[in-house]
Amino acid sequence: MVNVDVEYCGVCNFALQCHLLRQFLQDAAPDVQVTCHQGRRGSFEVKIGEQLVHSKLSCLAFPQHESVLTQVRRAERGEPLESVKEAPIKDCSVM
Repeated sequence: MVNVDVEYCGVCNFALQCHLLRQFLQDAAPDVQVTCHQGRRGSFEVKIGEQLVHSKLSCLAFPQHESVLTQVRRAERGEPLESVKEAPIKDCSVM
């Protein structure tokens, strides 16, 4: 079983993002265990096992769900993990 741990910012209301990722992963890989927990302000940090594969604190974007699934599959096969791809930021404007 692969364990995915997601730390999200509760102040930023990122809980929904975490639950959407969890549902996506569990639909695609029923044996995956996904834990969502509130953490640091601005965070959306994704770990597979003990390895950090995505940090919103570093890149300011959410992860692409399909890319997280690809890394879950790699973990299932015992392969080395890579950072996941970032989802495009669509609804942000700089004034």
